[in-house]
Amino acid sequence: MAPRASRSVMRSRMALGDFLVAYLKRAGVTHLFGLPGDLVLGLFHRFGRERGLDIVTFSHEPAVGFAADGYARSTRRLGVLCVTYGAGGHNVVNAVAGAYAEQIPLLVVSGGPGAEEQQLAGVHHQAKDVESQHRIFQEVTCDARVITRLEHAAEDIHALVTRVMVEHRPGYLEVHRDLTDREIPVPAELRDFEGRFPRPQSDRRKLDEAVAETTERIREAKHPVLIGGVELFRAGAEDAFRALAERLEAPVVTTPLAKGVFPMDHPLHMGIHIGPFSPKAIQDRVRSADLALAMGTQLTDMNLGASKPQVRRERAVWATGGRVNISFHTYTEVALGDFVSSLAAGRHRRFREAVRYCDNLRRTPARDPARPLRVNDLLLELNEFLEERPGYHVVADSGDSLFGGLELRLRGEGLYMAQGYYASMGFGVPAALGAQIGTGRRPLVLTGDGAFQMTGMEISHAPRHGLSPIVVLINNAGWQIFRPVTPRHDLLDVPPWPYAELAQSWGGVGFRADTREELREALRAAHEVGDFVLIECRTPQDDLSPISKRYIRSSARKAKAATRRRAR
Repeated sequence: MAPRASRSVMRSRMALGDFLVAYLKRAGVTHLFGLPGDLVLGLFHRFGRERGLDIVTFSHEPAVGFAADGYARSTRRLGVLCVTYGAGGHNVVNAVAGAYAEQIPLLVVSGGPGAEEQQLAGVHHQAKDVESQHRIFQEVTCDARVITRLEHAAEDIHALVTRVMVEHRPGYLEVHRDLTDREIPVPAELRDFEGRFPRPQSDRRKLDEAVAETTERIREAKHPVLIGGVELFRAGAEDAFRALAERLEAPVVTTPLAKGVFPMDHPLHMGIHIGPFSPKAIQDRVRSADLALAMGTQLTDMNLGASKPQVRRERAVWATGGRVNISFHTYTEVALGDFVSSLAAGRHRRFREAVRYCDNLRRTPARDPARPLRVNDLLLELNEFLEERPGYHVVADSGDSLFGGLELRLRGEGLYMAQGYYASMGFGVPAALGAQIGTGRRPLVLTGDGAFQMTGMEISHAPRHGLSPIVVLINNAGWQIFRPVTPRHDLLDVPPWPYAELAQSWGGVGFRADTREELREALRAAHEVGDFVLIECRTPQDDLSPISKRYIRSSARKAKAATRRRAR
């Protein structure tokens, strides 16, 4: 739930920069992530004034974007990042593109050259022309605006942010540096703005009919299953989804994007469904269902395991994107939250199915001093740690960490965060810092050495921001996930950084673990430490998580089949 809007003072006329600060505070924003630069310096200082926003800076713009994403993802508030024009804005495009693909509400605020500067043949940081950056961000945002009409600036900002919050997509706002101190009118309706944004509204007739038809399908079912998707979290409908599952007493699986949207320690939670890479028991259960209630589940290659859905459409109720598909019937203008809440409030039969949680891990002896640490055993040890110490947020980076992270089982109220669709390496560490800033909850980060060498150095900022993530770094000397499918292994090597020693140099604590027992002891000590901790886990180069191994084998089979077809 978003915090109550701060009653920042708004006057009928005020400087554009002051209005933007007051407006964002009323919208529930507490922190701004950014890097200063000459073309945005005036606005940057406005944000950081007394009674302004808390400013969080890192070393490079990509990390600023990922941190704002982690803040927004974990708090469900608007994430705001402020960068300079050109050199700063272009650096953050990848992080914003990831937020667009993953439906995260971000506002990118950029500076820009003033009117006199724009009359010159070129301005430093400029690419093709002055409008280039605006055009670039139009591709990765739901709305991109340059403030040009001061008399309508307040309404333009409000319209932009409203669209960001309604669509759960990033937006772009460019304020040229000679406008920050210019006075703008603030309409009365914005002076009274309480920080609430409209929610999608259902057509009541369509909603009632969709609920009635679904209720009839439930009444006729004998073997239903519920599939939870990430849109439940974005719609704030996870409590209603849980209530529906408990009313039906039917098994629940969630997609990779929605890991954690249903409590992972709930007795009805069967595990993560990722198509053919799911545990066999989950695949069998989903295929055998005579009714699949798929709520907020998106049809992406990651969610489906790069294959066709295992749910037959004639046996499914698929609610997503403001519509409900019941078999081959479609109801538009039905908001997901309204649909799930109405279903949960109805009277349904109980199926009373006994459910067993499943994953892909092989249970191995916990204590074998001579056994080198492997990824499977690392994940088993992390699960034991999370079971004994519930409440951690878990942030997984991309690559094998993304697939391995699907095997982690969180307890309590901790969130699981990963770019489960866009999958940009380097997300993990800065996103975890942003999430801890937003929620105050300590995160555990699962990352590989390749991803860490992209943005992991940003953890050096943790001490000055009072942050304490535990980073579990899988060191297999390169981008291991590509080695089985790439003949040139030398192209996948990364330099052998002394990770544990670097953590010490950066103001944290570093450990090294070569066995499962050493990892257990390092995790126990890390939990007791108030500083950030990096645990370097050295694993064999040919080792991967169970899902990655199956994914790569499947990809190789498909590639060979395609080659044979082309050869005919």
